[in-house]
Amino acid sequence: MTLRLHPVPEAVSAAVCAFDSLQGAVDTVIAVIQLGLRVARIELLDAQQLDAINKYSKTHYPLAPTLFFEFHGDHERHVAEQAETVQGLATEHGGHGFAWATKLEDRDRLWQARHNALYASLALRPGSRAWTTDVCVPISRLAECIIASNEDNKDAPFPVCLVGHAGDGNFHLLYVLDPNSASELEAARRLNDRLVERALAMDGTCTGEHGIGYGKKASLEKEHGHGVDVMRAIKRALDPDNRMNPGKVVDL
Repeated sequence: MTLRLHPVPEAVSAAVCAFDSLQGAVDTVIAVIQLGLRVARIELLDAQQLDAINKYSKTHYPLAPTLFFEFHGDHERHVAEQAETVQGLATEHGGHGFAWATKLEDRDRLWQARHNALYASLALRPGSRAWTTDVCVPISRLAECIIASNEDNKDAPFPVCLVGHAGDGNFHLLYVLDPNSASELEAARRLNDRLVERALAMDGTCTGEHGIGYGKKASLEKEHGHGVDVMRAIKRALDPDNRMNPGKVVDL
């Protein structure tokens, strides 16, 4: 096996920008990708998530759809040019307050909001637990999927926060639940099922990165149909006694 080491970039910068609309934020991501800009990370947070972060971290981010960027390059001028180009694209799509940084401590400060997302969400309801959803759709349909999901979630009996890996169309809704409430758990299950169905209808996948496990076996069947029979055949051939993770991914 050959181990490939990715070189550490010579220069790194980070940026954050709020948007008037979710559509504007996603259109900016699409434009960045189409131009082939060297963006290492693009993360999307919604207004509810930013509100939670402001309360948790004592920050003052606008309560609006917000993108966090990280740029890599061969020299500082290169990453500066990338940031300037992205700022221009963001402005065209309703972005404002674009702020970027190159010093390590300043970059860490910008990204800390993203890193604190889960803890900030849980802090909205002391004693709560987070049900983290996970779907992925083509980027061209990302805004449509999120907006429709937000309509579903507006009457949810618990806070719902969004964190998205906007560069690849993958996003997570965090249902901040009372773990002792059967009605909240049932509502979360129902909303998650609708989310997965919507992602599949948009040519997406039921899981962008968290996997199938126990909870999404039925969704795997909907997504891949008879392809799951092939998975079962491979499972039986390699694990005839069903000792490896029994009951997960596929049922025999």
